[in-house]
Amino acid sequence: MKNHIHREITPLKNNDCFLVFDRQRHAFTFPIHFHPEYEINYIYNAPGGRRVVGDHIGTIGKHELVMVGPNLYHGWENYQNTTTELLHEITIQFPRDLFTNDFLDKNILKPIRELFNNANRGILFSEDTSKKVEAKLFSLSQKRGFDSFLEFQSLLYDLAISRDQQMLTNMSFLRQNDFYNSEKIEKVYNHVKDNFNKKIKLEEAAAIVNMSVISFSRLIKQRTGKSFVDFVNEIRLGYATRWLIETNKSISEICFDSGFNNIANFNRIFKKRQGCTPSEFRINFKGTRNVF
Repeated sequence: MKNHIHREITPLKNNDCFLVFDRQRHAFTFPIHFHPEYEINYIYNAPGGRRVVGDHIGTIGKHELVMVGPNLYHGWENYQNTTTELLHEITIQFPRDLFTNDFLDKNILKPIRELFNNANRGILFSEDTSKKVEAKLFSLSQKRGFDSFLEFQSLLYDLAISRDQQMLTNMSFLRQNDFYNSEKIEKVYNHVKDNFNKKIKLEEAAAIVNMSVISFSRLIKQRTGKSFVDFVNEIRLGYATRWLIETNKSISEICFDSGFNNIANFNRIFKKRQGCTPSEFRINFKGTRNVF
């Protein structure tokens, strides 16, 4: 599975509280991924689709509501979903430092603190809970300013006190989950992220962590399941997909701004990774996106 997992670069900036993405589309197209933010994902009308969270794989019904913690693998696949109707997906992402530990230690917030702890294993909420919070999920993408933050906190509390929560990932998997849990990989990742639109040489990256090219290449392969070139391209694709969603930049602009040297190469790598062209990806991800 590791060869099919990538680290997503989310649109959240340092001073953002949370992001809401509300969209309708015909099929799931985003690969299994992880990111350092918490995520709540609501899906309606994709029965037979497949949920992947950590070491858990399950088939979803008509209503799906899941919360995952930081850096936990997750994603949804079409699998046996053959409906021709649009599926509705609402994604909420927020940083793990949005609420401080001192704040969460207050007695009244104990349920939310436990919710965050449980989210590290992935939480599947019941269909009843999904139906109860639908109205708040729908309204979040429409509200503005502080009202949106109040609604968001109310949603978290409703989820925290809901019944029949199911933990999805085994504790033993979390202890073994070291996909990017390496100081050296993190250092290289940050370097690539800061220089993704430039030419980045293998020798240059190896020198950053004081390793030979051969040893460094082996480390990258062991930790990520990818070659260094694929590792760099994955980060570049993270920026490219974000710009396809967020901006009206042309495909050509996005290609060069994200560090690819020509359109043909960009289209080939993008389609191999995403299963569709950049233009098709942009169409699939049309929807309402708000950052608060």
